[in-house]
Amino acid sequence: MISSEALVGLPGYEVTGIEESEGFVRISARHPGSARCPHCDGANLRLKERRVRRVRHESHGSRRCMLCLDAHKWCCRCCGKTFWQRFPGLLPRRRATEPFRRSVSERHWDGISRARLSERERIGSATVERWYLDYLNRLASERKNASCPRVLGIDEHFFTRRRGYATTFCDLARKRVFDVVLGRSEASLQGYLSHLKGKERVQVVCIDLSPSYRALVRKHFPNARIVADRFHVVRLVNQRFLECWKLLDPLGCRNRGLLSLMRRHESRLSPEQALKLSSYLEARLALKEIYRFKQQLVELLCIKSRNKSQCYPLVARLLECIRELKECKLPPLVSLGETLESWAEEIVTMWRFTRNNAVTEGFHNKMEALSRQAYGFRNFEHYRLRVRVMCA
Repeated sequence: MISSEALVGLPGYEVTGIEESEGFVRISARHPGSARCPHCDGANLRLKERRVRRVRHESHGSRRCMLCLDAHKWCCRCCGKTFWQRFPGLLPRRRATEPFRRSVSERHWDGISRARLSERERIGSATVERWYLDYLNRLASERKNASCPRVLGIDEHFFTRRRGYATTFCDLARKRVFDVVLGRSEASLQGYLSHLKGKERVQVVCIDLSPSYRALVRKHFPNARIVADRFHVVRLVNQRFLECWKLLDPLGCRNRGLLSLMRRHESRLSPEQALKLSSYLEARLALKEIYRFKQQLVELLCIKSRNKSQCYPLVARLLECIRELKECKLPPLVSLGETLESWAEEIVTMWRFTRNNAVTEGFHNKMEALSRQAYGFRNFEHYRLRVRVMCA
């Protein structure tokens, strides 16, 4: 025989009857626990009224359940105030039990749409969204007062055309999103960073080559070392090289086959591809020298995990490369040399630390999937809540 607790799913209830009508399984139950006044905690009570409280309960298989509770209204003889009986698993003035609200929210989390849940459970679509937001708020409240991580990744991503870009703060050590803030300029992030707790704990911050992010990190994270993201540095070198190629050979740069070979590192070329590229560069000696210089510079930038003494010769090689770039007569290479010179300290730090923003970029792909699944967000706080819970 099934016990009352197993049938209802909540402790302390006694089932007094079960019937099926109008598509619902109606479970009549009562809670015999002793009542106490919620105002003065008094036990001297007088019964004033009785009624049946009907609330939705979690379904049993494909059968929708309705819980019919025998509720009492009490009057406290100590303080004179009246109150209705409290039930475990059911908050005051709620029309559904907490297990039912949680089950709907978890199914919506798993990908079932609001319209489908609304049709199956005979509840409103807005009700599903409201319960789901309450569920996410409850999960996010566990990390509400979390302090800043030791290793922080900062990067931007696109939110909407109307609201612009948002900035992602990622915990690179634990591989989870710390927070998402609307905006990417210093003015838009100033208010958030000024009230952020635990900024002195941050030891390493990884960013792309953004002057505004660098200024914010230096101002709000005084104990942090700034590390340039290796992917963005190498991408900048390749972009400037392709611009230089376009100036030297406007027709050759339109060849997609050659473009694919020029972008790759020479160690990743097959023998046939290397022969084809070599035959093309032999007829253009100036471009060949620039290509060789680019390969050496990328190889230098890809070095990882070096100690302080091992970085000294690398710094000398980097400064020599910057000098050669600035002395070159081609504008793209001159611009590259000036950029590398302004970010020389962050690039040198990149050799000491292996952290990069690959984890942050991966979470950006997940954020795009969340936006597509929701058909876009108009409320940034709803988007932020989902990201903080689902990317944690």
